[in-house]
Amino acid sequence: MTREFRQAGWEVEVVAPVAHYPNGRRNLPRREAGLAFSQQTGPNGEIIRRVPYLRHLGTSSLARFVDQLFSAVMSVPIGLRSKKPDAILATAPSLPTLATGYVLSKLRRVPFIVEMRDAWPDLARDARMVQGSVKSLIERAVEFVQQRADLVVTVTEGFADTLRERGLQNVITVSNGLDLHLVPFLDPPPTERDVFRALYLGNHGKSQRLDVLIRASALLGDAFHLTLVGHGTTRPQLVKLARELGAPVTFFPSLQGREVLEKYREADTCVVSLRDDWKSFETTVPSKTYEVLAIGRHVTAIVRGEAERIILEARGGDVVPASPEAVAQLWRDLAADRRRLASGASGREWVRDNADYAQLAVKYMDSISSLVHPKLSSEREHTT
Repeated sequence: MTREFRQAGWEVEVVAPVAHYPNGRRNLPRREAGLAFSQQTGPNGEIIRRVPYLRHLGTSSLARFVDQLFSAVMSVPIGLRSKKPDAILATAPSLPTLATGYVLSKLRRVPFIVEMRDAWPDLARDARMVQGSVKSLIERAVEFVQQRADLVVTVTEGFADTLRERGLQNVITVSNGLDLHLVPFLDPPPTERDVFRALYLGNHGKSQRLDVLIRASALLGDAFHLTLVGHGTTRPQLVKLARELGAPVTFFPSLQGREVLEKYREADTCVVSLRDDWKSFETTVPSKTYEVLAIGRHVTAIVRGEAERIILEARGGDVVPASPEAVAQLWRDLAADRRRLASGASGREWVRDNADYAQLAVKYMDSISSLVHPKLSSEREHTT
């Protein structure tokens, strides 16, 4: 999105922590990750102002929240150092960032845009971060910010509808997406292969319930193999579970570039997974969905709601329940009839029509322009 904004002539300043993993380790060389209180020029000419983070807190949800809270507090003085912007955009799931954006918008007296990358505050209750019938502090805080934002941006139509039902009118949807021209379209897997290979790339957290995949692999034996790529709070438990069950699973850290593409080439099917016992996930679409559809690999989709609709509409794969037995049976069936793995170009065509960043950015910029310069936008629409 930043690239598209910059190509349209917009100035973009980003306030963000020094790049790091949730466990506190930097995931890039110091020059690229940035230094606290320093300024960088990003790849598209944007200005990046780095704030510090807390090291070595661990990977628990509480540790991550404390880290995010610290960086959010430090972002306020950094955000006041630059020249006055036309609008301030705060993006979640880092919830403290929403408070930072709200405070800065008030101090600088500019429109405030909230970008909800996840279905907060609903996700807090589903994740049992809050319990009982009384609204928690987290829920009230998120709703407070949403209600006072000049524009709320969701990544799914379902969650946008949920917010409108709660009385919010200033809601638009700009989905996740990708640069289609940068994503190759792969040939289908070979029609004959001794080992069936499933691949998951992404976060290893509570939301994904990846233990289902490991248990499914344990049911299948050595003629099947599961590769898990990424990191997250549940990764240690997943490694332990795979070892205990003797499951044919290989773990890799997060990969980039050619290494990711090679994993896609090796795969027969790619997994998109969200647990099915959290209602908020009915209006959530894993961002990896679009990449797998575009690249042309069959999708094993363990999803419900809007994500399930997209997979079926794009004819990109099969949707199964979050059950080891159901996943194992699907993989047996696919291995027995490998013609089903040739999903064709329908998924890529769906992404081209619905999730290409070049088109998404135009919608986003139009909405922001209407907010910042409502009179000019109205005149332009009238002229058009």
